[in-house]
Amino acid sequence: MISNLKYDIEFRREKALELSSQVEQLMAAGGRFSRSEPAQINPPPAERSTKIDPGTVLKRKPKALTAADRKALRLMADSL
Repeated sequence: MISNLKYDIEFRREKALELSSQVEQLMAAGGRFSRSEPAQINPPPAERSTKIDPGTVLKRKPKALTAADRKALRLMADSL
C-alpha cells in the first residue's frame, strides 16, 4: 500500500537536509543544545476572580412579569 505521507516526506526532504547541515555547522562551531521542558499543549484556564463588583448587581435583568401581573395590567389598561 502506498502511503499518503510519501509525497509529504519527499516535499519536506530538502528542508530537512538544509536544517541538518545547519545543525552540523552549529556543532562544528562549538555550539551546544540544551533540553528544556516541553510546552504545554493545553494551558490551564485563567483563574476566576473572587471579587464581586457591586455595580454588576444593579445591572442584572429584572424578573419577567408573572401571569397574574399581566392580567392586572390588562385590567388597569381596560379601565382607562
